[in-house]
Amino acid sequence: MIKRLNAEAESLQARATPRPPEYGGAAVGYGYRLMAEMIGGVLVGLALGWGVDLLVGSAPWGMIVGVLVGFGVSIWMAVTSAKKLSARALKEFGPPQDLPDEPDEDDDR
Repeated sequence: MIKRLNAEAESLQARATPRPPEYGGAAVGYGYRLMAEMIGGVLVGLALGWGVDLLVGSAPWGMIVGVLVGFGVSIWMAVTSAKKLSARALKEFGPPQDLPDEPDEDDDR
């Protein structure tokens, strides 16, 4: 009888305590996506500037301007993408939840 009561108590406790959602895989994917946009924007700007330098013969100014424009565009794309991903995560996972407080080590004295 005691074993049955313990099993029922554990079952009730498991149902009463909601498990926090697992954010790990999705968050890593979002981070890699933002990183790829940042690096890709700079590299595309560099390539376009290099191409302009070859056509016009204005080395290194085309690459310098290309990198700066690529960096600006990649920042704009990352901010826009982060807003979209944040809205998607809010819809998928709900509002962020705080982790429970851990007891301080100094309180045990």
